[in-house]
Amino acid sequence: MGRRLVPLTLDNLPDLPKRCRSCVFWELDPVSGEAAVKTGRPELEKEAWISAVLLEWGSCGRVVYVDDVPVGFVMYAPPAYVPRSMAFPTSPVSADAVQLLTAWLTPGYQGQGLGRVMVQTVAKDLIQRGFKAIEAFGDARWTEPACVLPADHLLAVGFKTVRPHPRYPRLRLELRATISWKEDVELALDRLLGAVQKEPALRPL
Repeated sequence: MGRRLVPLTLDNLPDLPKRCRSCVFWELDPVSGEAAVKTGRPELEKEAWISAVLLEWGSCGRVVYVDDVPVGFVMYAPPAYVPRSMAFPTSPVSADAVQLLTAWLTPGYQGQGLGRVMVQTVAKDLIQRGFKAIEAFGDARWTEPACVLPADHLLAVGFKTVRPHPRYPRLRLELRATISWKEDVELALDRLLGAVQKEPALRPL
């Protein structure tokens, strides 16, 4: 079974689930997001956001393929590109961190370690780009797939709570503290992704 993680671009954006392609929860502030939905243009807003981030900052996500079938994705960006983050009670995201926005895996591929590999791949990318940490808002009452990731999942892959909240704690993964991941990630990717065009897929834009 060949597995690979490919940088998210406008070309492979259609490989995301339809509801995610038209979701602008993170990309716009609450008022603008509601307006985009009402006018029926959330997909265009999503494309515009990804295009702007790619041009100004670089890679902001990965798409996971298993035997060339898209089975998941992860998105991340500096907080300056994430208007919705300021609406959370535990904001703001620290200035030295990149925000992990959201991630998703097809149910049939959950529980196989792909979620951890996605986080490790993001961590490797950001270490190479000189960032100190990843932060994310978690949902402590998560019950079903949504834009905000379950806090328990984030804690399970190494995040620590930096600002507690009964519903939306802010969590942080220190990249410098996990610098040894640079080797661990390579080993994990070798085991889990195999040798299926790994280097081109993982090289940051």
